[in-house]
Amino acid sequence: MERQVLSTSLKALTLNLDQSTYGVFAEIGGGQEVSRAFFQAGGASGTIAKTISAYDKQYSDVLYSNQQASKRYVSCQRLEEMLRCEYDQLVGVLQGKREKPTRFFAFADTVSTINYRKDNISHGWIGCRFQLVQEDEPNEVIIHVELHERDNLLQQNTLGIVGVNLIYACYFHHDRPNSFLQSLMDNLSPDRLDITMIRMNGPQLAYVDNRLLAVQLVKNGMTSAIMFDRYGMVQEPADMLYKKNVLAFRGSFRPITYAGFDILKSSYAIFKRDEDYDKKTTLSFCEITLHNLLSQEEHDIDERDFLDRVDLLNGMGQNVMVSGFREFYKLVAYFSGFRINKLRIVIGVDTLEKVFDKTYYTNLKGGMLEAFGKLFPDNMKMYVYPTIDGESGKIKHSGDITLPEDSTFLYKHLISARKILDIEDINEKHLSIFSPMVLERIQNKDSSWEKLVPVYVAESIKSKKLFGYTD
Repeated sequence: MERQVLSTSLKALTLNLDQSTYGVFAEIGGGQEVSRAFFQAGGASGTIAKTISAYDKQYSDVLYSNQQASKRYVSCQRLEEMLRCEYDQLVGVLQGKREKPTRFFAFADTVSTINYRKDNISHGWIGCRFQLVQEDEPNEVIIHVELHERDNLLQQNTLGIVGVNLIYACYFHHDRPNSFLQSLMDNLSPDRLDITMIRMNGPQLAYVDNRLLAVQLVKNGMTSAIMFDRYGMVQEPADMLYKKNVLAFRGSFRPITYAGFDILKSSYAIFKRDEDYDKKTTLSFCEITLHNLLSQEEHDIDERDFLDRVDLLNGMGQNVMVSGFREFYKLVAYFSGFRINKLRIVIGVDTLEKVFDKTYYTNLKGGMLEAFGKLFPDNMKMYVYPTIDGESGKIKHSGDITLPEDSTFLYKHLISARKILDIEDINEKHLSIFSPMVLERIQNKDSSWEKLVPVYVAESIKSKKLFGYTD
């Protein structure tokens, strides 16, 4: 059954006429439009207990800052403090004093819209803390948005629509997570904003796995990539990537093998030799493309398989990214938006050959040259892990790949400029280990697979029955 899309004003009016919902609106910074939508819809007295706008930073600090709260005004920490403060005050004043049964809520946003010079990053944190059951503990939903419009009034209008969509979804789509996500973009086109992070929790939302929810953002085209930290927590990509030295290793990790572990270890060793290496500002992670998560039969995400992979990588202390980028130049262009200091992409030598395949760039007017201009900015280098040549049995490095004649000069230039580097100090005995081979042995009950993966991975696969493993 197709979901009905209501107009923004009708959503606001529906909430206004629902006598059981009652709450406060707190909007600081550039976002001042959500409460206005409820006033314009009519009947706002049935929904709004208070609205507050703290545009001045000092007022914001007085209202929402404490010793633990972030001094960043447009941050998740500031939003969480706003939600806590406003919700606690609302319940403290009105709990048990309203004539009708009431489910309280607090809506908040903290936003930086585009400035008059049009040179800032326009983004914001938006959240709602709300009761679904009278006098029960509240649930909470937090999202992060990136605003793409180049006009302040347009951005404000977008924020008003998103805010109404969020509050409406909290009450009418809380039991259907994907419908919840899709409804956030009601009456909005994808070119107006990205929703780069979402997190849900609470008594009625305990069933939601935020990792799966985050991947659906990519699958639904609501953002290009999402990230999990080493503890499996969903994070806003900018918070992890901004001005960092980044080492990214793309793979299927189904499962991660000794070869994969060796790639991580040996590539990081090269990165550490850079003059300005600083562990505190260096981030390494494993990247999985959405294509690698989709089942071939149903073209949908195999949720259990995905969680298995993330759990194993997190268990080995790895951060994880899921992206919608098949081509590496698109991945690098995405990273460029975070003012990354140094960027290193780790690939296998066979994948390097595919990078020079022109068929991947036919959609670009400038073809391969345009793509490589995006792929190799000044701060980017590619680390190449060798393999075993199937015919000769010899180790195959980047200098051994076969390329079309018209690509050789470009390749030689990248080699001489040290934009493509071989990974050294590898463990040669792991070069013949490939994830598909290990997966096949697991599913065929061939116990030899256990010698091809780290001990932790083998124990986890057996104890949790991962990847089709059976005793």
